[in-house]
Amino acid sequence: MDYLFDALEGMDFTLLYGAVLRYIFPILAVIVLGRCAKSLLTFRREAEIWAWLRLPTGDRLPVTHWESLIGRGKNCDISVDYPTVSRTHAVLTRYDDGSWSIGDVGSKGGVEVGRRPVPFCAVSYGDVISLGGVDLHLLPVTEEEQSRQTSNRTRPGRNIKPSVTLFYLTLFQLLTALQLLLVVDPEEVSQVIISFGGLAVLEWALFWSMRAFRRTGYEVETIAFFLTTLGLAVIASSAPSELIKQLISAFMGLAAYLCIGWSLRDLERAKRVRYLASALGIGLLLLNLAFGSEQYGAKNWIYIGGVSFQPSEVVKLCFIFAGASTLDRLMAKRNLLLFIAYSGIICACLALMNDFGTALIFFTAFLVIAYLRSGDFATLALICAGTGFAGILALRFRPYVLRRFAAWGHIWEDPLGTGFQQTRSLMCLASGGLFGLGAGQGWLKYVAAADTDLVFAMVAEEWGLLIAVITVLAIVCLCVFVVRSAPVGRSSFYTIGACAAATILLVQTLLNVFGTIDFVPLTGVTFPFISNGGSSMISSWGLLAFLKAADTRQNASFAIRLPGRHQTEEATT
Repeated sequence: MDYLFDALEGMDFTLLYGAVLRYIFPILAVIVLGRCAKSLLTFRREAEIWAWLRLPTGDRLPVTHWESLIGRGKNCDISVDYPTVSRTHAVLTRYDDGSWSIGDVGSKGGVEVGRRPVPFCAVSYGDVISLGGVDLHLLPVTEEEQSRQTSNRTRPGRNIKPSVTLFYLTLFQLLTALQLLLVVDPEEVSQVIISFGGLAVLEWALFWSMRAFRRTGYEVETIAFFLTTLGLAVIASSAPSELIKQLISAFMGLAAYLCIGWSLRDLERAKRVRYLASALGIGLLLLNLAFGSEQYGAKNWIYIGGVSFQPSEVVKLCFIFAGASTLDRLMAKRNLLLFIAYSGIICACLALMNDFGTALIFFTAFLVIAYLRSGDFATLALICAGTGFAGILALRFRPYVLRRFAAWGHIWEDPLGTGFQQTRSLMCLASGGLFGLGAGQGWLKYVAAADTDLVFAMVAEEWGLLIAVITVLAIVCLCVFVVRSAPVGRSSFYTIGACAAATILLVQTLLNVFGTIDFVPLTGVTFPFISNGGSSMISSWGLLAFLKAADTRQNASFAIRLPGRHQTEEATT
């Protein structure tokens, strides 16, 4: 081992990096992201057929969602064009165990099951559902239809092997670790080896575990591990003593990812969790207000026994649980008053903590959730107007926020004062060029918050502008995937949750990047997966679970039960 380190120390690092590695890293990054993006963004958006509704004419209408709005209106999931059927008449719901229910949503003609008027009722295959006097028969999907559907639907990993993509990522991690071993102090070598080795073990263990459960989609997780790798590289350069802590946070984040995925596995369980999550979100922020410590102008940290965490990061997950809802409840309770009140309390607590960057993220996520729940632009316009007025008051009574806005666009007028961080970020970003100076060779690491609020510039300085842009494209890729998956989503709960989570990830990324380069005021928010911080890492993995639940490709998501192995074998033969 000593001989190895002596050999590494004797190598000309500048020559090695400039001649080889600085060009290899962008190529590997493009390969990893390109393979993931191609698999995520080019799949056929096939609708899944869960049952059939037979009309009086004998025609069959496919039921392609777990929650389907039935009515005469063209915007309904199942359009029944009879004059006695209301524009929005009823919601047909499928549950995780395969059972069904029908619920009236304020129709004029009412709903009957077995000739009995019912506002809500469980139904079975073969039952006659009467909507305004129009009889519909609920029929199952035959085994032949199910087998044909399973074999024809897009199955991730069939053309673009996730194991090959993960191999390229592991090679990227190996070269990164070797490069860092050339520049870190001898006492920090073990931490580099443990952190990158541990991350590689974690990603391969998760991959084989998912394969054991016949889940073949691994692109979302691969992107997260790629970003986490760059995060560890940044920390190894700026604060190597925190590498192990960040690795532990990645393990905890993966645990949160699996726990949230398990809760979403059963929508009835997810409904119960959302009430607990809603109360937990308010409780954490009240605890923060009472016992929080101020850092960089915002009172958003709690210290317990030498361990610090940001409650607002965990509240992001609670907020999504509170906002997501199934279609039957949305149609029965169209008003948003409770969720508006909940969102107002969350944002008010964040404002009292001076954490206006996070408050903006929550507000943007609120707008997305509110629109998906109501589709009412007029209400959202009024909410935006009221929020704008509240923002003006915040600038008036919160000098800390006003100073941030005053420096925006004028950082070069005071480069040693209010503009110190951003002017240094821009200079270091430019000095890195397209391919970077090399890990550990940058200067920005000596500036406060370089590995958190300014991490985009640090990545650009040491790894090059190409890889820095790729990190942003990785987040954009996840968001576009959610947008493509939403129209064929199984449940509104999954669709709303995934869209809100993608919004948080994207807005957080844009605020971090644009704040660094002075396109917007520096808000102090982190870059998902990359910025140093355990709370941010755990939250980012938790948000990823909502994206994964919305994946509608065959054998990709953990949100539905897969058919038995014998059924799968029959479908593929």
